[in-house]
Amino acid sequence: MRAPRIKADKLLLFLITLLVGAGAMIFTSAAFGLVARGEAGMSSVVFNHLALGIGIGLVLLVIGMQIDYHRWRPLAPYLFSLALIATALVFAPHIGFSHAGGTRWLLIGGYTFQPAEALKITGVIAAAAYFSIIRGKIATHTWGLGGFFAIIALPVLLLILQPDLGTLGIVLAGISAVFFVAGARSRDILLVIVCGLLALALLAAFRPYVRDRVMTFINPSLNQQTQGYQIRQSLIAIGSGGVLGRGFGQGVQKFTYLPEPMGDSIFAVAGEELGFAGGVLLILLFLGLVLRGFFIAAHAPDMFGSLLGAGISTVLAGQAFINIGAMLSILPLTGIPLTFVSQGGSAMMISLASAGILLNVSKYRAKSAKPR
Repeated sequence: MRAPRIKADKLLLFLITLLVGAGAMIFTSAAFGLVARGEAGMSSVVFNHLALGIGIGLVLLVIGMQIDYHRWRPLAPYLFSLALIATALVFAPHIGFSHAGGTRWLLIGGYTFQPAEALKITGVIAAAAYFSIIRGKIATHTWGLGGFFAIIALPVLLLILQPDLGTLGIVLAGISAVFFVAGARSRDILLVIVCGLLALALLAAFRPYVRDRVMTFINPSLNQQTQGYQIRQSLIAIGSGGVLGRGFGQGVQKFTYLPEPMGDSIFAVAGEELGFAGGVLLILLFLGLVLRGFFIAAHAPDMFGSLLGAGISTVLAGQAFINIGAMLSILPLTGIPLTFVSQGGSAMMISLASAGILLNVSKYRAKSAKPR
C-alpha cells in the first residue's frame, strides 16, 4: 500500500530553484567572454541555453513532478532501450555529428542533441526497477552482480566508442548507487571497484588521451600548454578571485585565457567573480541537494522509490562534484558539465527532468513511518 500523497518537498524545490537561478546568472556572465572572443552571437547562446535548455527543462521538471513515479517502473526497459538506440545512432551517417574528436551528438533540424545524457536517468530507472523486483536474490551472483553488469554492458561499450568517459562515469555512478542501496554484498561492491580500476588502467594503456589526463592529474606541471592548460588557467582564475571575488561580470580569464568558459570551466568563472565565499556557497547548495535527496530516498514508501531517489541524487550532485573537483585539480579532468550551470541544452533538460522525478518521489514520502 502506497503512502498518502502530500506536497513536493519544499526544501528540495528551494535548492533546485536557487541552483538554476544562480546557474543562469553565472552562465550569462560566462557567455560575455565567448561573445567578446567573436566566437558566437549573444542571441544564439542565450536561446540555446536559456530557452531550449532551461525553458524546456523546466517544462519537463513540472511534468516529472506531476507523474506518479511508480508509472516509470513498467516503462523502465523500454525507456532504457530507447536511450541506448539513440546513443548508438550517433554513429549513423548524416545524423551523427562529430566534434573535437568525439562522436556524441545527433544533428536533427539544425540542432544538436547528446542522447547519452538520457542514459543517466533511464539507467537509474532501469536499475531501480530491476533491483526492486529481484531484491530477494541480490546476494546471488546471477541476479545481483550479474544483473548489474548486464545493465551497464551496453552503456560502457557505446560510451567508450564515442568516446565519452565523463558521461560514462556519471552513468556508472548512478547505477552503482542503486546497486549499493539495494543491498549489494560488500564483496560484490569491492569487485565492481576493482573492475573499474582495471578498466581505467586498460583505457590509459590503449587510449593516449586518457593516459595524458591521468598523468596531468598526477603531475600538473606536465603538458602546461596542452592537456594541463585548462587546469592551470582554471586555478589562476579561482585563485585571483580571493575571498569575495572580483565582482559579478568582472572576471578576466573568461575573455581570453580560460578554455570552455561556458562549459566544464564555468566553475572557474564563478570562482573568479564570486570568490572563495561564492564558490563555497555553490558547493554547499549541491551538498544540500544530495543530502536532501538521500533523505527523500530513505523515506520513500517502497524500494523502487528509495532506489530511484538515491540514483537520481547521486547523478545530479555527483556530476557537480566531479566537475568542481576537476577545476580544483583534485580530480582528473573529465569534461562533464556543472549541473544546472554549464552550457548544454540536452544536459540541462535531462537534469531538470530528473529533478522533477525526485520531487515526485518526495510527494509520497512517509512522514513518520520507516521506509519499507
